[in-house]
Amino acid sequence: MLKKRFGKLAATTLAGSMLMTAAACGGGDETATTASPGATGTSAPAASDLKVGLAYDIGGRGDQSFNDAAAAGLDKAKTELGIADTKELEAGSGETEAAKEERLRLLAQGGYNTIIAVGFAYSGPVKKVATEFPDVKFAIVDDEAATGANISNLVFAEHEGSFLVGAAAALKSKKNHVGFVGGVEVPLIKKFEAGFAAGAKAVKSDIKVDVKYLSQPPDFSGFTDPAKGKTAAEGMFDAGADVVYHAAGGSGGGVFEAAKAAKGWAIGVDSDQALTAAPEVRDVILTSMVKKVDVAVLDFLKGVADGSVKSGPVVYDLKAGGVDYSTTGGHVDDIKTQLDEYKQKIISGEIKVPSEVS
Repeated sequence: MLKKRFGKLAATTLAGSMLMTAAACGGGDETATTASPGATGTSAPAASDLKVGLAYDIGGRGDQSFNDAAAAGLDKAKTELGIADTKELEAGSGETEAAKEERLRLLAQGGYNTIIAVGFAYSGPVKKVATEFPDVKFAIVDDEAATGANISNLVFAEHEGSFLVGAAAALKSKKNHVGFVGGVEVPLIKKFEAGFAAGAKAVKSDIKVDVKYLSQPPDFSGFTDPAKGKTAAEGMFDAGADVVYHAAGGSGGGVFEAAKAAKGWAIGVDSDQALTAAPEVRDVILTSMVKKVDVAVLDFLKGVADGSVKSGPVVYDLKAGGVDYSTTGGHVDDIKTQLDEYKQKIISGEIKVPSEVS
């Protein structure tokens, strides 16, 4: 999520025109643990009959992280399943829940029989609109609260992946001082913080972990403000930190800039940002906590196509390959053995990673 995530659809009144004008897209063997046995529908359309609507969080396709991972899953589905009819729409910065509802509703009314909402901000709208269209299959990424017979919840063990990059930060820190920048202080982002701090302290119990959130709900601008991200990270580097991890959406670009200026390390999130960030900052990205949103989206669409899709939560954890750390750039090659030992201990249950900040 490097680029500024400014919305293209700022209000409900614009939703209809967006549906008419948004360009349709042309046209993972990991196994996740399914927590609910409820079927989402009575019949499965053939893959060629699927009409897929993707409702992005702020930033949309091109954010170089979270939304792009969902887009990659859709692209894979188009190639592997032959899905030709898709529509992608994007949330607007500061928009109301009513605008999100209308976006989902217009997709369903437009004949899109499979709709994926990207991000927890769609929780209420998905739950409401799914009841209006019981024959449409809905999936929501990063939320378990929206429940229904036709809703699949694609969720991740962010705290487990964050533990690994926290361990990497501590192993690489020469100052015994690291930082975490969260976009908005909500429970989901607190999971990143909890795992990161636990991983760092597993390596060095006395390590200092600075924490800064860029905004408080209902203000979600912390995900869209690189200047704020840069200022927060600069403060951490100036105070002595030498590695800073962000879970801040588009604001993470500012964290990378601050790391570059301070000659420190940054850690990316959601996608392997050493591959997607601006070229001038890629060399300061130590690793990234990778969430396989693309795998989850592809799995869901495969399930709809073959009739195996289930309602309720599908958890993509470390054991399932749903989260991990990246190795691009070779910066963690010298500590990979240690990181993989931690990974195996989490998978085996020897290490229980906290999902809440103590």
